[in-house]
Amino acid sequence: MEKFQQHRRTVLKGALASSLVGLAASWGMLGNVAHAARPQMAFDAEDLDGTLNALFGEDSIADSDMITVKGPDIAENGAVVPIRVTANVENAESIAILVPENPAPMVAAFDLQSSISPEISVRIKMGKTSDVIALVRADGQVLRGAKEVKVTIGGCGG
Repeated sequence: MEKFQQHRRTVLKGALASSLVGLAASWGMLGNVAHAARPQMAFDAEDLDGTLNALFGEDSIADSDMITVKGPDIAENGAVVPIRVTANVENAESIAILVPENPAPMVAAFDLQSSISPEISVRIKMGKTSDVIALVRADGQVLRGAKEVKVTIGGCGG
């Protein structure tokens, strides 16, 4: 019976702690956080044009050397490709990562709080060699950075 009581207390403490963290997050008390966004139409698009239209509509996209995409030149396993996107711009609102050669080009999207540094690190899946494109919305414009990653073993069913 004593063991049951200890287990019960542990479960209750964990539930209380997670409730408080959830409450603090909903009140914005956890500080600087990037929230993963879920633009469903962009994730469902089957080609790059459809993805871009779902994300940005008619907005123009400009290549920029202020957007840096870092990753391996050659990824030996496309199932786990580390990518880091850094935006050296003010007022970055969101970062989207796309891989045009994947069956669904949209890989990740993040909404940013204005107070955080616009830098995202993720591990993505790539089916085959492709550019990894980062799109950053800042001050009403969309900026693009890209890096080619060669894949030797596909990670998207390849």
